[in-house]
Formats: sequence, structure tokens, C-alpha cells
Amino acid sequence: MKLVGIVGSNAEVSYNRTLLKFIKKQFSSLFDLEIIEIKDVPMFNQSDDQTNSPMIQKINRKILNADGVIIATPEHNRTIPAGLKSVLEWLSFKIHPLENKPVMIVGASYYDQGSSRAQLHLRQILDAPGVNAMVLPGNEFLLGKVKEAFDENENLKDPGTIQFLGSCLEKFLQFIKVVTVIEGPKKIELEPEDLYATGKINTTIEDIDMYADDWLEQAAEKVGAVEGNTYVKLDRGLLTVDQLNCFLASMPMELTYADSNNQFLYYNQTKPAEEMLAARVPGQVGNPLAKCHPEKVHKNVGYVIQQLRSGAMDAFRVNVPTHGPDKYVVHNYQAMHDKEGNFAGINEFILDFKPIIDWYLKQTGQALVGDVDAVSGASAKDHKTEEVDAVSGASISEKEETKETVDAVSSASVKS
Repeated sequence: MKLVGIVGSNAEVSYNRTLLKFIKKQFSSLFDLEIIEIKDVPMFNQSDDQTNSPMIQKINRKILNADGVIIATPEHNRTIPAGLKSVLEWLSFKIHPLENKPVMIVGASYYDQGSSRAQLHLRQILDAPGVNAMVLPGNEFLLGKVKEAFDENENLKDPGTIQFLGSCLEKFLQFIKVVTVIEGPKKIELEPEDLYATGKINTTIEDIDMYADDWLEQAAEKVGAVEGNTYVKLDRGLLTVDQLNCFLASMPMELTYADSNNQFLYYNQTKPAEEMLAARVPGQVGNPLAKCHPEKVHKNVGYVIQQLRSGAMDAFRVNVPTHGPDKYVVHNYQAMHDKEGNFAGINEFILDFKPIIDWYLKQTGQALVGDVDAVSGASAKDHKTEEVDAVSGASISEKEETKETVDAVSSASVKS
């Protein structure tokens, strides 16, 4: 089960953050908890709408894709901190990710009452129109005298406190299941993908025709891009452009990058298109993704990108059996994020796993067990052969139309 924990304080040092970190560590066998910070969220101001800012949209996506939310709140002047209240205002202004979302409240404070009044106030806020969260009734976890509660390793000292916290969390998990039954499957409306890359991001090179075969050369000249033996300082390395090109071209897989604006910007292979697992040609670099695919698969391409952009999936994979029985080809679409966690595009890598599998079996003396399908390597009794679109590599299934996938999110068939 996937939960998110919201640190209800924007302070650098927060015992409520420590409490969430302990919950994440102590109860990892029960659920996966991702901790969300509110330190960089701007104060709510409806005259300066920040709803679509990366920070607020990131929190929005995390909550939408979580099964439940734990909010850890301090108590300031008998209520919740201004920073937490501001976040809840943003999350109930034009977007409503907490609506019908199971929420559990915990809190820590310096005093005996353990944020009890702040928790009561928070319950009222979460029940307000526009928020409409489903708050776990009772089961109040109030951690008082918090300075004495944790040891030097940020673990709660008292076994009874840990046991009670565990019982509250187990009830919350049951509460999530009940709410899920009542509310039914999650229906998340995702924005349609702009496959024509008509938007602009901070790395968009403007006034260059994206459809031009020499887009790379024109764009490189406009921005004064370095090449040759010019050094590039990376996070943990210093390489020349030539070394980077050699390094990436030597990868035993086809790598492709499309940015968050859905513009195809790079591929690493130097083979002719007809020798590649997913055919590409140099003139495609710079194209919007709509140009990189036949129009009939645009819906499928958009679906894959939506899942990665929204955080519903971190990676999307599909096997492509059309290469024949001597190859186990898998297309991987991996969401990329910047240092702030914002979606930064897609790393598509395509690999034939058969040589690796053959080498491993030879080295270990092991063998594949069961009735194995020669095309996919899957057990024949579990494998259902589907009609495959030869152009896009997409699995065609009328029953699961929205789950159709594409040959490569950022590549194109040279026939298109």
C-alpha cells in the first residue's frame, strides 16, 4: 500500500518530520510511505494563483496517486501552523486531491497534550467543503514531551508508545480498504498530452522549426552548443563532449530522451535505422512526439506519458515479440525528474535481454524451467498471444484499449 506523509511544519528542524521518518522506517513492512515537505510552498494568495506551479502540482500528484495520507502537525497557538494551513488552501482552491482521500492525523508537541487542539482544528478543516477528506475517526496519536520521546537514532523510546502507534496505523490501513470499497476505484482525470510540443519549458530552443531535418544543427548554432574536446562538468564527472558521445554510443541498449514538453531531443545509436530495434533517423531529432509516431497510435503514446508524468507509474515496460524468437526485446520508459522532483521527461531504453539471459544460464549452469514460449520466454500456460501492431509494436486488445503501448515513446517508425 502506498501512503504519503505530509510534514506539517516548514521549520528546518521538526519533531513531526522525525515522527514521520520513524513511521516510514518502523512500519515499512506494512506500507510504503513517501514523506512530503511543505517548506517551499508559497503562502496562499488567490490573487497570485500558484496552483499550476511545480511544487503544488507535485504535492497534488503525490496525493492523487496515494492510497492514503498521514498528516503530522505541530501545535502553534492552539491551532495548526500557518504553513500547513496554506498548503491545505492551495489543495482546495482549484484542485481537490484530498476529496474522499483517507487521511490519518498524528502530531507531536513539547507539552503533555501532544497537539490535541491542533489535531481537532485540523479535523474540522479537512471536513470543510472543498477539502472533503475522509479522516480516520478516533485513534488519536498525540505525542507529548517530544524532546524526551526520541533517542539519538530518532527512534521512539517507549515500547508502549510504539505499540499504540502501530495499532493506530493498522486501523488506518483497514479504514483505507473500507473507504476504497465505498468510493470504488480511483478515477483520476489526467490532462491530455500535447504531443505536438506547442508549449515552452525553460530549455525550449525557440524560433527553430521542430520539423526541420537539420534542427540539431540550427539549434546548436543558435545556443552556441559546445562540441569536440570541450569539457562538460557533470554531477560526478568531467568529460569532453566527444567522450560523452563515445560513452553513450557504447551502451548495450538504445537510449532515447524526450523532454517534458514532448520534444524528441536525443538518441544514442549510430546504426542505420534498419539495424535498430526501434528505427530512428537523424532528422527526427528535434521533432515533436506527434511527428515521431503514426497518428493511429497517438492515443497510446499519450497514455504512457500521462502515467509517467502524473507519477501513477515510475516506469512502463512492454515486450515486443515481433523481432523473432532469437531476441527478447523489452522497451522501457522511465520517468525522469530534476533535483526538485519535477517531471523532466522520459528516458526510453530498449534492450535485447536474450544474450544476457543466455550468458547467465551458461555461467551458472541453470536452465529456464517450465513450458517456455520461444518468442517471449514466458510460460506458455500464462502467456496469451496478442495481435501486435507491426508499425508501433503495440499490443492490440479491444478489451484493454487504454493499455495499448507503443514501440517507443520518443522514436518513430521510418515508414510513418
